[in-house]
Amino acid sequence: MTFQYRDATLDDLPEIVAIYNSTVPSRQVTADLEPVSMDSRRAWFDAHGPEKRPLWVVEDEGRIIGWLSFSDFYGRPAYQRTSEVSIYLHEAARGKGLGKKLLAASLEAAPKLGIDTVLGFVFGHNEPSVRLFQSFGFTAWGTLPRVAVLDGVERDLVILGKRLDGSH
Repeated sequence: MTFQYRDATLDDLPEIVAIYNSTVPSRQVTADLEPVSMDSRRAWFDAHGPEKRPLWVVEDEGRIIGWLSFSDFYGRPAYQRTSEVSIYLHEAARGKGLGKKLLAASLEAAPKLGIDTVLGFVFGHNEPSVRLFQSFGFTAWGTLPRVAVLDGVERDLVILGKRLDGSH
């Protein structure tokens, strides 16, 4: 699989939402308990743009197989240099190194976007995602114990962080 990503367009939103919704039943990736609609994701889509908070899609043979978003952290001006990174992959693209390539590309792009702190919010029981972020030098900056309830099971949210200027 060749790796290329591009900025998402509004035409990509149906596939972005479909990939997102494909993760809901696993109870590993998102705190949404039911599939989301395209309308409900429009404001989120509009909050992204190539200059500061990109939303990238990866295609394979013309079909979107994954996406990555840079999102504002906490929505206050003092946090502009901090971004949450989220990665979602089509089921057929999981476990093949695409997440690693996307995360590496995001860390390379972050300084040009004015970002020096990158965060990942990952369920504690999502061991593959925790390992992915840790493999890039992210460390656990905090754990919110039992803040999510998924099918009656309380789950932790782990905040993984990395400073790109080398400081902690």
